[in-house]
Amino acid sequence: MLYLWVKAFHIIFVVSLMASLLVYPRYKIHQLSSQPGEPLYEVMKKASYQLRMIIMNPSLILVWVFGLAMLWMNQGLLSESWLHVKLVLVLILSGLHGYFVRLGKKIDRGGDGVPAKTLRMLNEVPFLLMIVIVILVAVKPF
Repeated sequence: MLYLWVKAFHIIFVVSLMASLLVYPRYKIHQLSSQPGEPLYEVMKKASYQLRMIIMNPSLILVWVFGLAMLWMNQGLLSESWLHVKLVLVLILSGLHGYFVRLGKKIDRGGDGVPAKTLRMLNEVPFLLMIVIVILVAVKPF
């Protein structure tokens, strides 16, 4: 029964993390469309900071805590090939989180050298990774 609660909270924080990873770059794109000191710039700066601190960072930590707890509780999963691929994709997703945060901080300092087009393209990556991860977990193709 405890395993099911851990799994439920893992899924909750995966959804929360994915939502924040899809919204955060959009906030930064809007921020880039204005200049430091302008109202839109300051609103997007504050909103993205709050998103990062209240939802994005805690969700990433809790996804890992509950995910690792599930592995500890069901160590048989470690012999599954699909799980190894999933873990690699989750590591990539975690790295993307860090990259978004680093870009966001650079934008907060003035955004020199951060093209909005790059953020628009990167904004699609979490969704694509999520599709593959969900297929791996739900279908277990290998």
